Order: sequence, then C-alpha cells, then structure tokens
Amino acid sequence: MSEVRKITPEAIAAAVSDLNRELKAVGEGTLDRIDCSPDNIEQGLARLVLSLIELLRRLLERQAIRRMEGGSLTDAKIEEMGQALMKLETKIHEIAAMFGLRPEDLNLELGPLGNLLDK
Repeated sequence: MSEVRKITPEAIAAAVSDLNRELKAVGEGTLDRIDCSPDNIEQGLARLVLSLIELLRRLLERQAIRRMEGGSLTDAKIEEMGQALMKLETKIHEIAAMFGLRPEDLNLELGPLGNLLDK
C-alpha cells in the first residue's frame, strides 16, 4: 500500500519559499528581453540585428586569427582583413549610437545559456 504523507505547516512554508525564489528568478530573467513596443520597435529590432552582426564579426575575427596563426595568409591579406574587421566594428557602434544603444546593449541575455557575446 502507498504511504500517506502528512503535510506540515513547515513543509508548506518551505514550498512557498521555493516558489517565491523561482518566481523571482524568472522575473529577473525577463528584464533583459528586447522590448519591442510600438513606440520603440526600431530600437528593439536594431538591438537584435546589431547583436547578431556583432556575433558574426567576432566569429570572423576568430577565424582570421586562426588562419593567421596557421600561416595560410599573406601579410597583405592579414592587413586587409584587419582593416575590414575594424571598419565593421566601427560601423556597428555608429549604427548602435543612432538608435541610442551602447556596445554593452548588444550582449543579449539568453537566460540559462548566459550572454550572447563573451566579455
């Protein structure tokens, strides 16, 4: 036969405390969501798009470093890639500023996965 479990006031208090802690964590996790209300849809969309472009720029930068360290690039190609990546970074920051965004605003919070971009 199954055992009947007695519910005590302490068990209820502990369960309520756990639920409050979880609700607080969920609430805090939603603070960094992109706010796309009709009043600021452009800024929210710009934040999302620029975040993805910044992620791609960083991936390209890492790939360029690996290729450079592997010796598969000429000095001229290294210089060309470096200039292109710096121009792209500058342009991302310029466009972000047009929408009132700071560079750190592009590092989206992905909940349990952490941030989109490493520090």
